[in-house]
Amino acid sequence: MKIVLSSFLIVIVFLISDVSAISSPAKGQIHNRTNAIKSLTIGLQSDNIGLRTSSIYMLGELKSDESVIGLMKILRTDECEEARILAALSLYKIGDARGINAIKQSIRFDDSERVKRSCQLFYQSYMNEN
Repeated sequence: MKIVLSSFLIVIVFLISDVSAISSPAKGQIHNRTNAIKSLTIGLQSDNIGLRTSSIYMLGELKSDESVIGLMKILRTDECEEARILAALSLYKIGDARGINAIKQSIRFDDSERVKRSCQLFYQSYMNEN
């Protein structure tokens, strides 16, 4: 009887530890995503163009709603065409209405024909999907 009871308790402990092990990574992933987005948002303000453009791109890949305002600022004001194009791409990937509107405005008001064409493509693609 003691063997059966001991075996039963071992199985219960094993099952409880498996359930907590399964649920823990999800919480950790959320925490890691939050930290990544915070770090990438700081990267948006970097003077290093490589870091800035990488941060812009990754925020789009993560579909970070929290970064829409910062990406819109880059789309409007950054001196680097590549950064503005990547900001438009990231805003397109995120799909937030504010970002899509910023892309639409860049088609009309950006000084660079290259940025305007890219924004036109992103905006048309968004409109075709929705």
